[in-house]
Amino acid sequence: MKLKGLDGKDGSEVKLPSQFSEAFRPDMIKRAVLSIQSHKRQPYGAQPGAGMRASAKLSKRRKSYKTCYDKGIARTPRKILSARGLNFYWVGAVAPNTVSGRRAHPPKAEKIWDLKMNRKERRLAIRSAIAATVDAEKVKERGHKAESVIVDTKFEELKKTKEVEDLFLKIGLKAELKRISVKKVRAGKGKIRNRRYRVKKGPLIVVSKKCALVDSARNFLGVDVCMVKDLNAELLAPGTHAGRLTIWSQGAVEILDKENLFYERREK
Repeated sequence: MKLKGLDGKDGSEVKLPSQFSEAFRPDMIKRAVLSIQSHKRQPYGAQPGAGMRASAKLSKRRKSYKTCYDKGIARTPRKILSARGLNFYWVGAVAPNTVSGRRAHPPKAEKIWDLKMNRKERRLAIRSAIAATVDAEKVKERGHKAESVIVDTKFEELKKTKEVEDLFLKIGLKAELKRISVKKVRAGKGKIRNRRYRVKKGPLIVVSKKCALVDSARNFLGVDVCMVKDLNAELLAPGTHAGRLTIWSQGAVEILDKENLFYERREK
């Protein structure tokens, strides 16, 4: 793959590390993304005892004082609202088929949502997602308007958003910037839950270390900046769909090869 300079022109040829030649495994990528998303999910559930806290209990026994036995009514659990002698005013309660009764199968707060994944499988998924970023067909299938590129390491030193935008235009991302600039109003109740707009996923910028680019590129809609050591399947394949348009820093690619990232120590 050709190295792009800050002027947008092609430079020397860059040999891609072995991570970029991993076989495409959409099943592993999907499992890895769902596993990450499950760790973010907040447990929720109904309050224990909800719908079963009636103040007055009605007996079902024969010849009991407060009973509905022999009244010619169904055996639905009831609560007494008022009584005068043996004349009661009651309403159905507690049972799931009654007003303000308990729920039949409520969500449980103690449920564990975390999905486990083996370390080797997770690393395999990341390598497969990395390889998909340089596959032009898969990048196009995701809806991107350009192909992944490798940019000179000086790219990480850009401090202003305008400088980053100019570089995007020089390396041929004009159509991509236009695509991600469109925001759509979300359908449904999400509009009143602090997520009014739906934003398209744009390029992922992978850098070698914490740098000025982390702040200067964050104002673009849909653009994420990540250090190469912190890559995960969700960043590389949002929504479990691999082939995200990725701008690789030359330093990030070198670290990927030198430190043999996302492999076991004895593997290469």
